[in-house]
Amino acid sequence: MRQRILITGASSGLGWGMAREFAARGHDLALCARRSDRLDALRQELEVENPAVRVAIHPLDVCDHDAVFAVFRTFREQLGGIDRVIVNAGMGKGQPLGTGYFHANRQTAETNFVAALAQFEAALEIFREQNHGHLVAVSSISAMRGMPRNLTTYAATKAGLAALAEGVRVELRNTPIRVTTVFPGFIRSEINEKAEKTPFMIDAETGCRLLVRAIDREKETASVPAWPWAPIGWLLRNLPLPLAARLM
Repeated sequence: MRQRILITGASSGLGWGMAREFAARGHDLALCARRSDRLDALRQELEVENPAVRVAIHPLDVCDHDAVFAVFRTFREQLGGIDRVIVNAGMGKGQPLGTGYFHANRQTAETNFVAALAQFEAALEIFREQNHGHLVAVSSISAMRGMPRNLTTYAATKAGLAALAEGVRVELRNTPIRVTTVFPGFIRSEINEKAEKTPFMIDAETGCRLLVRAIDREKETASVPAWPWAPIGWLLRNLPLPLAARLM
């Protein structure tokens, strides 16, 4: 059992929901995010509902790369080790390229990929020393193909994250360190709360329960929920671009 779980971006959305699910299953948690007030509230909630669970929190902006290493090491000391790290922190800003919003696209790229690289480095430093661990990358179904308009940069960063995880998985395939990439479909959260008439959208509670179930299985990759996103993902990857574009 991966008892001690570190989740980044835990103050809202999927991170918040996964923390609640893992706590209910009896896992000790290391939770970090930029909004310390939200982390405080989450810890209080989890400790009331799950008094046997240890919950450590620490404010963290994942774009402060030195802080990523420091916070991960602090959590390891507080909990006596880390068994699983879920690289979840991210953002969904983005505009069509060439329309004057480079700042937003750059921020998305730096948060979703460069900061994820720092989290990978910090997690694997711990896992290599322990000689065990489970690294989880939260990608997106949009990573399956280049996406147009506001999703272009976001999808590219999530594809890069998936490729990063796969490279580590290949390298560590014969070791006690496991690497999982999850590809969530449309799960209602702060990142998409303004989206309307989105097909196949599921509520956050259901989505986080399915994410935790997929993560606990420790498969190499998982689309969440599997239906309809596994077949949609296959179509996005394999259809000729004019046909795939109809799904975007």
